[in-house]
Amino acid sequence: LALLLALFGTMLPTRATAHALEPGFLELLHLGGTEWRVTWRVPQVVDRPMAIDALLPEGCEPRRGAAPVFDGRAFVSGWIATCKSGLAGGEIVIERLESTRTDVLVRYTLEGEASPKAMRLTAANPAFVVPAAMTALGVFASYFRLGVDHILHGIDHLLFVFVLLLLIRDWRRLLGAVTAFTVAHSLSLAAASLGWIIIPSAPVEAVVALSIAVLAAELLRPLGSSPSLTERAPWFVAFAFGLLHGLGFASALLDIGLPEGDVPLALLAFNLGVEAGQIMFIAAVLAAGAAAGRLYPAGRRQLLRGSPGLRTVAYAIGTLAALWVFERMAVFVA
Repeated sequence: LALLLALFGTMLPTRATAHALEPGFLELLHLGGTEWRVTWRVPQVVDRPMAIDALLPEGCEPRRGAAPVFDGRAFVSGWIATCKSGLAGGEIVIERLESTRTDVLVRYTLEGEASPKAMRLTAANPAFVVPAAMTALGVFASYFRLGVDHILHGIDHLLFVFVLLLLIRDWRRLLGAVTAFTVAHSLSLAAASLGWIIIPSAPVEAVVALSIAVLAAELLRPLGSSPSLTERAPWFVAFAFGLLHGLGFASALLDIGLPEGDVPLALLAFNLGVEAGQIMFIAAVLAAGAAAGRLYPAGRRQLLRGSPGLRTVAYAIGTLAALWVFERMAVFVA
């Protein structure tokens, strides 16, 4: 149990939100000719902008913006840059990003392009050279990485899967529930990304948190009680909640944008990235559980239905999920 909690604890945010830290965001939209409109959003850290800065390619003037101004969520600056040689072949750098634990999403359009492309920069890779044209393989790789990154940083989505693993002990029923969850969020992700379903992200995120609280409450059911719908048909519950989680994934994908000429490929790559990240998480949790069972066999009893260990985990998860529900409801109720 301690190893399981330690594994999960390494992914918990430093504050009570679904994501560890709001990422930075740099957008360069081509206005025509040699001009680009630049928007630079810097994450907030202790009421101050994070000590990072965006540096445009050589040949662009100005290469930096003015000091960012707080807009209620992040620190933002914007300016018009003139890049006489264009963006293609130039290097975009996020200065001092290597000293942080956050990421920066760069979204840009080249001359003659209406649909933006996206690139994620990290502490390990704080710069990139803008390619002249992204190939189909490049689109797939870029959106696949974005999908993996989103699910592994989406603590609320991982927490839902974690509770499923605790709730369903039969591997056949667990496989059915995880498959139903996967199919459901794949469908709703595609529908929302293509504009077939339009729902504001704030209430969706609140209901996603509520789904975690509902499953946490299921963990508290005593032995001998009449089977609930979750126990009788876990695949149905996982499918229903998976539709909601897919809408949450879609909100992130819509923020990034889809390449106009490669929408199906980008959508497929992002969804496969989400699935790959989910499988990585499940494998890590099951491996940690198996290792803990070998090192401390008696600890298995601490995760049985009605045990103090499982109740403690359920209350901890339920409390965190309830906090998220109220926090997210406040966004659209206020």
